[in-house]
Formats: sequence, C-alpha cells, structure tokens
Amino acid sequence: MPRKVVDKNPNIEQISPEAAIPGGEIRIHGRGFATADRPRVLLGEVSAPLIIGSDSYCIARVPDNATDSSLRVASGDLSSSQWTCEVGIPIADNLHPVANPAVDRKGIVFSTFSGSRGQKTQVSVYRIDPREGATPFLTDIMNATGLAFDQDGILYVSSRFDGIIYEVTPNGEMAVFVEGMGVATGIAFDHEGFLYVGDRSGTIFKISRDRQIYVYATVEPSIAAYHLAFGPEGYLYVTGPTTSSFDCVYRISNKGEVEVFYRGLGRPQGLAFDENDNLYVAASLGGRRGVVRISPDRDAELFLSGPGIVGLAFSPSRHAIVATSNTLYRVDCGIAPRPL
Repeated sequence: MPRKVVDKNPNIEQISPEAAIPGGEIRIHGRGFATADRPRVLLGEVSAPLIIGSDSYCIARVPDNATDSSLRVASGDLSSSQWTCEVGIPIADNLHPVANPAVDRKGIVFSTFSGSRGQKTQVSVYRIDPREGATPFLTDIMNATGLAFDQDGILYVSSRFDGIIYEVTPNGEMAVFVEGMGVATGIAFDHEGFLYVGDRSGTIFKISRDRQIYVYATVEPSIAAYHLAFGPEGYLYVTGPTTSSFDCVYRISNKGEVEVFYRGLGRPQGLAFDENDNLYVAASLGGRRGVVRISPDRDAELFLSGPGIVGLAFSPSRHAIVATSNTLYRVDCGIAPRPL
C-alpha cells in the first residue's frame, strides 16, 4: 500500500487584512509555520519583521521597502504558496494632508500641504500626475484643509484658518466662493450641486450654487476636523474625532436629522464610498489602525492596515489613494468610487 505523502510546507489559511501600507500589520493564520525553523514572512523577496511568530499564527509588519504583493510564510527551506496582500506604493511624499485627497475624472490626484494653524506654507495644494509626479498647484491658501470636485470638474478648497471656501479652475485660477464658515474643514457635494461644509465647532453648512448659506445640521464639536461624504439615499456621512476611543460615524438625512450610523471607531477621519455603497473610514477598529470598511448592513472590518492615515479616495482606474500625514500611497484594490 503506497505511503501517504505528508506536505510539510507552511500552509496559509487566512490573512487579515488583505491590503496594507508600510508600517501596517498583517495577521496570518495557518499551520506548519515553524516546522523547520522560526517562521519568516516574505513580501516578494523582502522580509517583513515579525511581531508574533508561532506555528499557526503570525503578525508581520510591512517594511518600508516592500513593493511586491505576493506574501509567503517560510520556515527553513520550506515555503507556503503565495497569497496576495496588496501593498501601497508611494506616489508622493513631503506633503501634509489632514483630510481626503481628491481625484479628478482623469485620475489626477490633488492633496494639500496644510501646515500647522496659522502657518504660511510655500505650496497649499499639490497636483500629482501618475506619469509626472507631484507639482505645485496652489500657493496662496492658508491652512488648506478639505478638497472636493463639483460635477463640472471645479475643485473647491476649504481653509480652516480663515473660514473661506475657494473655487479653482483646472488651470489653477482661484476665487473666493464663500466666507465665514468658521473653522472650515471637510467639504462635499450632493447630487444637486449643493456644497456642504463642516465647521469644527459643530455646524454643518449647506451652500447653494448661488451662494445662499443655510445651517444644515449641528453635531458635537471635534478636536481636529469634520470629514464629509455623501452615501446612499442622499445621506451625508460625517466623522469628527474627539478624545474618545469609541467614536462614531454620523448619518444626516436630507432634512438635517442626525443619527449614529456606526459607533466603535478610534479617531475616525477621512471617509469615502465605493460603487457598492460600502463606507471606508480612516480609523482604528479594535485597536488596529488603518482603513475600516463598513457595509450597508453596518458590519465593520479592517480593509487596509497602516499607521497615521488621515484620508482616502478611489480613482477611476480602481485604485485607492491613501493619505497619511506626509505621504500618498496607491493601492491596487480594484475598487471603483461611488458616482456623485
């Protein structure tokens, strides 16, 4: 009777999450990780430092020089089959975003160099072309904060310093759209072209195309900023980190009625929807930092792991553009943005 061949190679059964940027932590479940020697986690041929390593469970940190999304666990000369962990590739650094980047219809990315409050920076907004890299786009906005495109492709920029919302043409011509928005932070457009502005002190403003200003809703003040995004059925979704480690995502109806959509996030910041109405929030979940995905049924899971993430956006080419406090990463996740 023939002998049964026993596979002694490490065997990966699950990884979580399936995307990360450098500094992010990947949890790997399986068996046989330490059959021949202490386990090693490899992204391509680059070793990922182990935080925990046992025969059935590893936590590995994505190193700065990782670019390959093929993940393996090795032990001695033995190696598991490859699993895919999408690793973010830096596309621009030496920035200072404090909220979501913005992506136009051509896939050009815009991000701020916001600076500390009252700091005059040499560049306010950068334009990042995948082929040409980052170039200065705007230079005269103090503490540029929120970015959003309207349906005509005009970029709007908020200043948390002077409460002004600027409108900017594709060639960089800038004009004041409205003033007096308090500590103006997150901004977003609805499908009718109304602009919504989050004043960090607790007010969400609604502004018509002819610049009529209304108080749309009030929420708790934030220690940092409000971040806004429109989701299904015309609801406005809002995050505003406080000192709590159990913060929430608010949902506001078209009548200005505020309710809690999800509670249980640490320092939630930038947010975005995909084409299937899943909500993605830069936050911590259960002590794990990165981007949290919340389904329409309000089930939450860590979608992407990484430190210091302040915002994200999805591009027409189905990439996620993830912003930390100084770097933008492109993650090839295959997810399309939700149409405005």
